[in-house]
Amino acid sequence: MNRASGGVYDGGYSSGVSSEQTSTTEETTGPRPRRLTYAALLAALEGLALVVGGVWILVLGLTGHPDDRQQAVTGGITLVVLALLPLLATRGLLGRRSWSRGPAVITQLLALPVAYNLLQADSMAIPAGIALAVVAVASLVLLVNPETTRALGIRGPGNPGNLEK
Repeated sequence: MNRASGGVYDGGYSSGVSSEQTSTTEETTGPRPRRLTYAALLAALEGLALVVGGVWILVLGLTGHPDDRQQAVTGGITLVVLALLPLLATRGLLGRRSWSRGPAVITQLLALPVAYNLLQADSMAIPAGIALAVVAVASLVLLVNPETTRALGIRGPGNPGNLEK
C-alpha cells in the first residue's frame, strides 16, 4: 500500500520516484554509431575466441593425455571465465551503457602483452599474435574515438555537461 496516495502499492518508491532509469540525452538517442558497433563486434570476437580456447583446452585436458590434467582443466576454466569480461562489455556497448567502455578497454590492454608474447614465439603462434595485436589496437582506437565517447554519454574531465553558466 502506498502511504502517500493511500492507494495500492504500484511498485515505485513511496515518494513517487520511479525505479526505472531512462537516459534520453542527445548523445544516447538516435542510431548507434558504426564505430561503437565495430568496437562491440571486436570485443565479442575476443570473448568468443576465449570461450572456444577455454573449452578446447578443457576438453583436451579431460580427454587427452596432458602432462598435468589439473593445470589443463584450470587453464580452460580460467579462459572461459575471462571471456565474461569482453562479452559483458559487448552487451553494454551495444546497449550504449557508459560503464561498458572500461571493461572493453581493460580487455584490450590485457590483450596487448599476450599478443607480444605470441609474437616472440617461434611457432604458429606468430600469426595469432599479429591478429590479436591488430584487433586490440583497432578496438582501442574505436573505443577512445570522440564519436564513441559521445554515443556512450561519457564526459571528459572539466566537461560537466549541459550546465547553464
